[in-house]
Amino acid sequence: MIGTVLIANRGEIALRVARTCRRLGLRTIAVHSTADRGAAVAELADETVCIGPPPAKASYLNIPAIIEAAHRTGADAIHPGYGFLSENAEFAEVCEEEGIVFVGPPAGLMRSLGDKATARELMSAQGLPLLPGSTSAVETVAGATELAGRIGYPLIVKAVAGGGGRGMRIVREAADLETAYRETRAAAQAVFGDGRVYIERYLDSARHVEIQVLADGHGDAVHLGARDCSVQRRHQKLIEETPVPGVDPAVVSAMGEAAVRAALGVGYVGAGTFEFLLDAATGGYYFMEVNCRLQVEHPVTEMVTGLDLVAEQLRIAAGERLGYGQADVAPRGCAIECRINAEDPERGFTPTPGRIVEFSAPGGPFVRVDTHVHSEYRVPAAYDSLLAKVVVWAEDRPAAIGRMGTALAETVVRGPGMATTAAFLGRVLDEPAFATATHDTSLVGRLV
Repeated sequence: MIGTVLIANRGEIALRVARTCRRLGLRTIAVHSTADRGAAVAELADETVCIGPPPAKASYLNIPAIIEAAHRTGADAIHPGYGFLSENAEFAEVCEEEGIVFVGPPAGLMRSLGDKATARELMSAQGLPLLPGSTSAVETVAGATELAGRIGYPLIVKAVAGGGGRGMRIVREAADLETAYRETRAAAQAVFGDGRVYIERYLDSARHVEIQVLADGHGDAVHLGARDCSVQRRHQKLIEETPVPGVDPAVVSAMGEAAVRAALGVGYVGAGTFEFLLDAATGGYYFMEVNCRLQVEHPVTEMVTGLDLVAEQLRIAAGERLGYGQADVAPRGCAIECRINAEDPERGFTPTPGRIVEFSAPGGPFVRVDTHVHSEYRVPAAYDSLLAKVVVWAEDRPAAIGRMGTALAETVVRGPGMATTAAFLGRVLDEPAFATATHDTSLVGRLV
Protein backbone atom coordinates (compact mmCIF):
# COMPACT_ATOMS: atom_id res chain seq x y z
CA MET A 1 0.00 0.00 0.00
CA ILE A 2 2.96 2.32 0.49
CA GLY A 3 5.57 2.72 -2.22
CA THR A 4 6.83 6.30 -1.90
CA VAL A 5 7.26 8.19 1.37
CA LEU A 6 7.65 11.97 1.59
CA ILE A 7 9.57 12.94 4.73
CA ALA A 8 8.06 16.18 6.02
CA ASN A 9 10.91 17.12 8.31
CA ARG A 10 14.61 17.98 8.47
CA GLY A 11 17.79 17.21 10.40
CA GLU A 12 18.62 13.90 12.01
CA ILE A 13 15.05 12.60 12.07
CA ALA A 14 14.65 13.07 8.31
CA LEU A 15 17.85 11.11 7.77
CA ARG A 16 16.78 8.43 10.24
CA VAL A 17 13.40 7.91 8.48
CA ALA A 18 15.10 7.81 5.07
CA ARG A 19 17.42 5.04 6.21
CA THR A 20 14.57 2.78 7.27
CA CYS A 21 12.66 3.51 4.06
CA ARG A 22 15.71 2.57 2.00
CA ARG A 23 16.08 -0.69 3.95
CA LEU A 24 12.42 -1.47 3.27
CA GLY A 25 12.79 -0.72 -0.44
CA LEU A 26 10.55 2.35 -0.32
CA ARG A 27 11.16 5.36 -2.55
CA THR A 28 11.75 8.56 -0.55
CA ILE A 29 11.15 12.26 -1.14
CA ALA A 30 13.06 14.76 1.02
CA VAL A 31 11.64 18.26 1.32
CA HIS A 32 13.81 21.15 2.44
CA SER A 33 13.91 24.89 2.96
CA THR A 34 16.46 27.04 1.17
CA ALA A 35 18.51 27.02 4.40
CA ASP A 36 18.74 23.20 4.23
CA ARG A 37 19.67 22.90 0.57
CA GLY A 38 22.27 20.12 0.30
CA ALA A 39 21.26 18.58 3.64
CA ALA A 40 22.53 15.09 4.49
CA VAL A 41 19.14 13.48 3.83
CA ALA A 42 19.41 14.51 0.17
CA GLU A 43 22.18 11.94 -0.26
CA LEU A 44 19.80 9.11 0.69
CA ALA A 45 16.53 10.37 -0.78
CA ASP A 46 15.46 9.45 -4.30
CA GLU A 47 14.24 12.98 -4.92
CA THR A 48 14.34 16.35 -3.16
CA VAL A 49 11.91 19.26 -3.30
CA CYS A 50 12.44 22.81 -2.03
CA ILE A 51 9.31 23.93 -0.17
CA GLY A 52 10.19 27.49 0.80
CA PRO A 53 12.49 29.95 2.56
CA PRO A 54 14.12 29.37 6.01
CA PRO A 55 11.28 30.42 8.35
CA ALA A 56 9.44 27.25 9.37
CA LYS A 57 6.04 28.84 8.73
CA ALA A 58 7.02 29.30 5.10
CA SER A 59 8.49 25.82 4.64
CA TYR A 60 8.25 22.94 7.13
CA LEU A 61 4.90 24.21 8.45
CA ASN A 62 3.59 25.11 4.99
CA ILE A 63 0.89 22.48 4.48
CA PRO A 64 -0.06 23.43 0.88
CA ALA A 65 3.61 23.34 -0.20
CA ILE A 66 4.15 19.90 1.33
CA ILE A 67 0.95 18.45 -0.14
CA GLU A 68 1.83 19.87 -3.54
CA ALA A 69 5.30 18.29 -3.29
CA ALA A 70 3.70 14.94 -2.43
CA HIS A 71 1.39 15.04 -5.44
CA ARG A 72 4.13 16.24 -7.79
CA THR A 73 6.47 13.41 -6.80
CA GLY A 74 3.89 10.65 -6.57
CA ALA A 75 4.24 10.14 -2.81
CA ASP A 76 1.48 7.99 -1.37
CA ALA A 77 2.51 8.48 2.28
CA ILE A 78 3.96 11.26 4.43
CA HIS A 79 6.09 10.61 7.50
CA PRO A 80 6.10 13.76 9.66
CA GLY A 81 8.95 12.81 12.03
CA TYR A 82 8.65 14.78 15.26
CA GLY A 83 8.04 18.48 15.79
CA PHE A 84 6.75 20.71 12.97
CA LEU A 85 3.52 19.12 11.63
CA SER A 86 3.85 15.75 13.36
CA GLU A 87 0.94 16.41 15.75
CA ASN A 88 -1.01 18.82 13.58
CA ALA A 89 -4.52 17.44 13.19
CA GLU A 90 -5.28 19.77 10.29
CA PHE A 91 -2.29 18.37 8.37
CA ALA A 92 -3.36 14.78 9.06
CA GLU A 93 -6.88 15.68 7.93
CA VAL A 94 -5.66 17.25 4.69
CA CYS A 95 -3.56 14.15 3.98
CA GLU A 96 -6.65 11.97 4.44
CA GLU A 97 -8.71 14.24 2.14
CA GLU A 98 -5.98 14.17 -0.51
CA GLY A 99 -5.67 10.39 -0.47
CA ILE A 100 -2.22 10.41 1.13
CA VAL A 101 -1.39 8.06 4.01
CA PHE A 102 -0.42 10.03 7.10
CA VAL A 103 2.03 8.00 9.19
CA GLY A 104 0.37 8.60 12.53
CA PRO A 105 -2.99 8.34 14.29
CA PRO A 106 -6.27 9.48 12.66
CA ALA A 107 -6.84 13.21 12.51
CA GLY A 108 -9.87 13.19 14.82
CA LEU A 109 -8.05 11.33 17.57
CA MET A 110 -4.98 13.52 17.16
CA ARG A 111 -7.15 16.60 17.56
CA SER A 112 -8.65 15.27 20.81
CA LEU A 113 -5.33 14.18 22.29
CA GLY A 114 -3.51 17.30 21.08
CA ASP A 115 -5.79 19.37 23.29
CA LYS A 116 -4.09 18.70 26.62
CA ALA A 117 -7.18 19.49 28.68
CA THR A 118 -9.39 17.22 26.57
CA ALA A 119 -6.72 14.51 26.74
CA ARG A 120 -6.83 14.65 30.54
CA GLU A 121 -10.60 14.16 30.43
CA LEU A 122 -10.33 11.27 27.97
CA MET A 123 -7.61 9.51 29.93
CA SER A 124 -9.42 9.98 33.21
CA ALA A 125 -12.40 8.21 31.62
CA GLN A 126 -10.01 5.37 30.73
CA GLY A 127 -8.96 5.03 34.35
CA LEU A 128 -5.60 6.79 34.26
CA PRO A 129 -4.87 8.74 37.48
CA LEU A 130 -4.53 12.52 37.16
CA LEU A 131 -2.94 15.16 39.35
CA PRO A 132 -5.58 17.44 40.90
CA GLY A 133 -6.47 20.17 38.42
CA SER A 134 -8.76 21.17 35.58
CA THR A 135 -10.09 18.81 32.92
CA SER A 136 -11.00 21.71 30.64
CA ALA A 137 -9.52 25.08 29.77
CA VAL A 138 -9.53 27.67 32.56
CA GLU A 139 -11.07 30.73 30.93
CA THR A 140 -10.65 33.48 33.54
CA VAL A 141 -8.35 34.68 36.31
CA ALA A 142 -11.24 34.20 38.72
CA GLY A 143 -11.61 30.61 37.58
CA ALA A 144 -7.88 30.04 38.03
CA THR A 145 -7.99 31.53 41.52
CA GLU A 146 -10.96 29.41 42.57
CA LEU A 147 -9.31 26.22 41.25
CA ALA A 148 -5.98 27.05 42.92
CA GLY A 149 -7.81 27.43 46.23
CA ARG A 150 -9.09 23.88 45.88
CA ILE A 151 -5.94 22.10 44.67
CA GLY A 152 -3.31 24.12 46.56
CA TYR A 153 0.22 25.26 45.71
CA PRO A 154 2.60 24.76 44.04
CA LEU A 155 0.75 24.42 40.78
CA ILE A 156 1.60 24.68 37.11
CA VAL A 157 -0.21 26.63 34.38
CA LYS A 158 0.06 24.87 31.00
CA ALA A 159 -0.92 25.69 27.43
CA VAL A 160 -3.73 23.47 26.15
CA ALA A 161 -1.95 23.28 22.78
CA GLY A 162 1.52 23.06 24.32
CA GLY A 163 4.29 20.61 23.63
CA GLY A 164 8.04 20.16 23.68
CA GLY A 165 8.26 21.63 27.17
CA ARG A 166 6.97 25.02 26.04
CA GLY A 167 4.00 26.97 27.33
CA MET A 168 4.05 26.37 31.09
CA ARG A 169 4.77 28.29 34.28
CA ILE A 170 5.16 27.11 37.86
CA VAL A 171 3.30 29.10 40.54
CA ARG A 172 4.29 28.71 44.18
CA GLU A 173 2.28 31.50 45.82
CA ALA A 174 -1.20 32.92 45.31
CA ALA A 175 0.24 36.40 44.71
CA ASP A 176 1.95 35.16 41.53
CA LEU A 177 -1.01 33.34 39.98
CA GLU A 178 -2.60 36.15 37.98
CA THR A 179 0.69 37.18 36.35
CA ALA A 180 1.58 33.57 35.50
CA TYR A 181 -1.90 32.94 34.12
CA ARG A 182 -1.83 36.00 31.87
CA GLU A 183 1.76 35.42 30.71
CA THR A 184 1.11 31.78 29.89
CA ARG A 185 -1.99 32.68 27.89
CA ALA A 186 -0.09 35.33 25.94
CA ALA A 187 2.85 33.03 25.27
CA ALA A 188 0.55 30.18 24.22
CA GLN A 189 -1.25 32.45 21.77
CA ALA A 190 2.03 33.65 20.30
CA VAL A 191 3.67 30.21 20.00
CA PHE A 192 0.73 27.88 19.31
CA GLY A 193 -1.97 30.23 18.03
CA ASP A 194 -4.17 29.04 20.92
CA GLY A 195 -4.20 30.99 24.18
CA ARG A 196 -6.18 28.49 26.26
CA VAL A 197 -4.54 27.12 29.41
CA TYR A 198 -5.25 24.54 32.08
CA ILE A 199 -3.95 24.12 35.63
CA GLU A 200 -2.76 21.15 37.67
CA ARG A 201 -0.91 20.52 40.91
CA TYR A 202 2.88 20.64 40.55
CA LEU A 203 5.18 17.99 42.03
CA ASP A 204 8.55 19.32 43.15
CA SER A 205 10.13 15.89 43.56
CA ALA A 206 9.05 13.84 40.56
CA ARG A 207 10.36 11.55 37.89
CA HIS A 208 9.25 11.93 34.28
CA VAL A 209 8.42 8.46 32.95
CA GLU A 210 6.91 7.61 29.59
CA ILE A 211 5.47 4.44 28.06
CA GLN A 212 6.05 3.64 24.38
CA VAL A 213 2.92 2.12 22.83
CA LEU A 214 2.31 0.56 19.41
CA ALA A 215 -1.27 -0.03 18.27
CA ASP A 216 -2.49 -1.32 14.92
CA GLY A 217 -5.80 -0.70 13.20
CA HIS A 218 -7.10 -4.16 14.09
CA GLY A 219 -7.55 -3.76 17.84
CA ASP A 220 -4.14 -4.96 19.00
CA ALA A 221 -1.66 -2.95 21.09
CA VAL A 222 1.51 -3.50 23.10
CA HIS A 223 3.86 -1.36 25.12
CA LEU A 224 7.61 -1.53 24.61
CA GLY A 225 8.62 -0.70 28.16
CA ALA A 226 9.25 2.65 29.82
CA ARG A 227 11.76 5.47 29.44
CA ASP A 228 12.98 7.79 32.18
CA CYS A 229 13.25 11.38 30.94
CA SER A 230 13.86 13.16 34.25
CA VAL A 231 17.07 14.98 33.22
CA GLN A 232 15.59 18.16 31.73
CA ARG A 233 16.21 21.83 31.30
CA ARG A 234 13.18 24.15 31.03
CA HIS A 235 10.93 21.05 30.90
CA GLN A 236 12.83 19.82 27.81
CA LYS A 237 14.66 16.50 27.91
CA LEU A 238 18.45 16.11 27.80
CA ILE A 239 19.03 12.48 28.85
CA GLU A 240 16.66 9.53 28.42
CA GLU A 241 17.12 5.93 29.45
CA THR A 242 15.42 2.57 29.65
CA PRO A 243 14.53 0.71 31.79
CA VAL A 244 13.49 3.21 34.47
CA PRO A 245 16.09 2.98 37.26
CA GLY A 246 15.38 3.10 40.98
CA VAL A 247 11.64 2.46 40.63
CA ASP A 248 9.75 -0.69 41.56
CA PRO A 249 9.35 -2.70 38.31
CA ALA A 250 5.81 -3.56 39.38
CA VAL A 251 4.89 0.14 39.29
CA VAL A 252 6.40 0.54 35.82
CA SER A 253 4.59 -2.60 34.63
CA ALA A 254 1.29 -1.22 35.93
CA MET A 255 1.91 2.02 34.03
CA GLY A 256 2.53 0.07 30.84
CA GLU A 257 -0.62 -2.00 31.22
CA ALA A 258 -2.65 1.14 31.97
CA ALA A 259 -1.27 2.91 28.88
CA VAL A 260 -2.18 -0.03 26.63
CA ARG A 261 -5.72 -0.18 28.06
CA ALA A 262 -6.13 3.55 27.49
CA ALA A 263 -4.77 3.33 23.93
CA LEU A 264 -7.23 0.56 23.08
CA GLY A 265 -10.03 2.41 24.85
CA VAL A 266 -9.71 5.51 22.66
CA GLY A 267 -8.95 3.60 19.45
CA TYR A 268 -5.34 4.73 19.13
CA VAL A 269 -3.46 3.69 15.96
CA GLY A 270 0.30 4.01 15.40
CA ALA A 271 3.23 4.77 17.66
CA GLY A 272 2.33 6.86 20.69
CA THR A 273 3.88 7.82 23.98
CA PHE A 274 1.92 8.08 27.23
CA GLU A 275 3.74 10.44 29.58
CA PHE A 276 3.49 10.30 33.37
CA LEU A 277 4.85 12.01 36.45
CA LEU A 278 5.98 9.62 39.16
CA ASP A 279 5.83 11.01 42.70
CA ALA A 280 9.17 10.16 44.30
CA ALA A 281 7.68 10.46 47.78
CA THR A 282 4.62 8.23 47.39
CA GLY A 283 5.33 6.11 44.33
CA GLY A 284 2.07 7.26 42.77
CA TYR A 285 1.98 8.00 39.05
CA TYR A 286 -0.13 10.54 37.19
CA PHE A 287 -0.98 10.95 33.51
CA MET A 288 0.35 14.09 31.79
CA GLU A 289 -0.19 13.79 28.04
CA VAL A 290 -0.07 11.59 24.94
CA ASN A 291 2.45 12.34 22.21
CA CYS A 292 0.90 11.19 18.92
CA ARG A 293 4.22 10.74 17.11
CA LEU A 294 7.67 9.26 17.19
CA GLN A 295 9.67 10.62 20.14
CA VAL A 296 13.16 12.09 19.90
CA GLU A 297 14.26 9.45 22.40
CA HIS A 298 12.86 6.44 20.51
CA PRO A 299 16.38 4.98 19.87
CA VAL A 300 16.75 3.80 23.48
CA THR A 301 13.66 1.64 23.06
CA GLU A 302 15.00 0.30 19.78
CA MET A 303 18.31 -0.59 21.42
CA VAL A 304 16.73 -2.80 24.10
CA THR A 305 13.92 -4.34 22.03
CA GLY A 306 15.59 -4.79 18.64
CA LEU A 307 12.55 -3.22 16.95
CA ASP A 308 12.78 -0.50 14.29
CA LEU A 309 10.01 1.90 15.39
CA VAL A 310 9.91 3.73 12.06
CA ALA A 311 9.41 0.41 10.29
CA GLU A 312 6.65 -0.44 12.75
CA GLN A 313 4.99 2.93 12.08
CA LEU A 314 5.08 2.30 8.33
CA ARG A 315 3.70 -1.23 8.69
CA ILE A 316 0.82 0.01 10.83
CA ALA A 317 0.13 2.91 8.45
CA ALA A 318 -0.01 0.38 5.58
CA GLY A 319 -2.76 -1.48 7.42
CA GLU A 320 -0.73 -4.44 8.65
CA ARG A 321 -1.27 -6.18 11.97
CA LEU A 322 1.35 -5.94 14.69
CA GLY A 323 1.85 -9.68 14.46
CA TYR A 324 3.09 -10.05 18.03
CA GLY A 325 1.73 -9.70 21.54
CA GLN A 326 2.92 -8.32 24.86
CA ALA A 327 4.57 -11.61 25.82
CA ASP A 328 6.77 -11.35 22.71
CA VAL A 329 8.26 -8.01 23.79
CA ALA A 330 11.39 -8.79 25.81
CA PRO A 331 13.61 -5.73 26.40
CA ARG A 332 17.20 -6.61 27.26
CA GLY A 333 19.92 -4.58 28.95
CA CYS A 334 20.05 -0.82 29.44
CA ALA A 335 20.20 2.02 26.92
CA ILE A 336 20.91 5.72 27.48
CA GLU A 337 20.55 8.66 25.07
CA CYS A 338 22.22 12.07 25.41
CA ARG A 339 21.09 14.99 23.26
CA ILE A 340 24.00 17.02 21.92
CA ASN A 341 22.55 20.48 21.37
CA ALA A 342 24.24 23.60 20.05
CA GLU A 343 23.63 25.38 23.35
CA ASP A 344 25.76 26.93 26.06
CA PRO A 345 24.86 25.51 29.50
CA GLU A 346 26.92 28.25 31.14
CA ARG A 347 24.59 30.87 29.66
CA GLY A 348 21.26 29.30 30.45
CA PHE A 349 21.39 26.90 27.49
CA THR A 350 21.39 29.76 25.01
CA PRO A 351 21.51 28.42 21.41
CA THR A 352 24.85 28.84 19.62
CA PRO A 353 24.17 28.60 15.88
CA GLY A 354 27.01 29.02 13.41
CA ARG A 355 29.64 27.13 11.43
CA ILE A 356 31.03 23.84 12.72
CA VAL A 357 34.70 23.72 11.78
CA GLU A 358 35.30 20.25 13.20
CA PHE A 359 32.86 17.47 13.99
CA SER A 360 33.83 14.00 15.16
CA ALA A 361 31.29 11.47 16.44
CA PRO A 362 32.09 8.75 18.98
CA GLY A 363 32.17 5.08 18.06
CA GLY A 364 32.85 1.64 19.42
CA PRO A 365 30.71 -1.37 20.34
CA PHE A 366 27.06 -0.63 21.15
CA VAL A 367 27.36 3.09 20.41
CA ARG A 368 24.85 4.68 18.03
CA VAL A 369 24.96 8.27 16.80
CA ASP A 370 21.97 9.79 15.00
CA THR A 371 23.12 13.03 13.39
CA HIS A 372 22.89 15.09 10.22
CA VAL A 373 25.87 17.37 10.87
CA HIS A 374 29.45 17.24 9.65
CA SER A 375 32.56 19.41 9.57
CA GLU A 376 31.80 22.72 7.82
CA TYR A 377 28.08 22.30 8.50
CA ARG A 378 26.37 25.58 9.35
CA VAL A 379 23.86 25.30 12.20
CA PRO A 380 20.85 27.45 11.23
CA ALA A 381 19.41 29.85 13.77
CA ALA A 382 15.91 29.23 12.40
CA TYR A 383 15.48 25.70 13.78
CA ASP A 384 15.93 23.48 16.81
CA SER A 385 19.47 23.31 18.21
CA LEU A 386 19.75 19.50 18.22
CA LEU A 387 23.00 18.37 16.55
CA ALA A 388 23.19 14.69 17.43
CA LYS A 389 21.80 11.97 19.64
CA VAL A 390 24.43 9.73 21.22
CA VAL A 391 22.94 6.41 22.30
CA VAL A 392 24.65 3.51 24.05
CA TRP A 393 23.62 0.03 25.14
CA ALA A 394 25.11 -2.19 27.84
CA GLU A 395 24.09 -5.19 29.87
CA ASP A 396 23.37 -3.04 32.95
CA ARG A 397 23.08 0.61 33.96
CA PRO A 398 26.56 1.14 35.48
CA ALA A 399 28.14 -0.23 32.31
CA ALA A 400 25.89 1.94 30.15
CA ILE A 401 26.79 5.07 32.16
CA GLY A 402 30.48 4.25 31.75
CA ARG A 403 30.11 3.69 28.02
CA MET A 404 28.19 6.96 27.62
CA GLY A 405 30.87 8.85 29.55
CA THR A 406 33.48 7.59 27.11
CA ALA A 407 31.29 8.44 24.12
CA LEU A 408 30.68 12.01 25.33
CA ALA A 409 34.41 12.50 25.92
CA GLU A 410 35.05 11.41 22.31
CA THR A 411 32.44 13.81 20.88
CA VAL A 412 34.09 16.80 19.18
CA VAL A 413 32.16 19.86 17.97
CA ARG A 414 34.23 22.96 17.33
CA GLY A 415 33.43 26.24 15.63
CA PRO A 416 33.53 30.02 16.19
CA GLY A 417 31.33 30.75 19.21
CA MET A 418 30.08 27.16 19.22
CA ALA A 419 29.16 25.51 22.53
CA THR A 420 27.37 22.21 23.10
CA THR A 421 25.76 20.26 25.90
CA ALA A 422 28.24 17.33 25.65
CA ALA A 423 30.59 18.26 28.52
CA PHE A 424 27.68 19.30 30.75
CA LEU A 425 25.94 15.96 30.22
CA GLY A 426 29.19 14.25 31.20
CA ARG A 427 28.94 16.13 34.50
CA VAL A 428 25.37 14.92 34.97
CA LEU A 429 26.50 11.32 34.55
CA ASP A 430 29.05 11.86 37.32
CA GLU A 431 26.47 13.26 39.75
CA PRO A 432 25.90 10.87 42.69
CA ALA A 433 22.14 11.42 42.49
CA PHE A 434 22.09 10.30 38.85
CA ALA A 435 24.42 7.37 39.45
CA THR A 436 22.21 6.10 42.28
CA ALA A 437 18.95 6.89 40.41
CA THR A 438 17.76 9.18 43.21
CA HIS A 439 17.52 12.21 40.90
CA ASP A 440 14.35 13.94 39.74
CA THR A 441 13.33 16.62 37.28
CA SER A 442 15.06 19.35 39.32
CA LEU A 443 18.57 17.90 38.88
CA VAL A 444 19.72 20.14 36.02
CA GLY A 445 18.44 23.27 37.77
CA ARG A 446 20.72 22.47 40.71
CA LEU A 447 23.78 22.17 38.44
CA VAL A 448 23.52 25.43 36.50
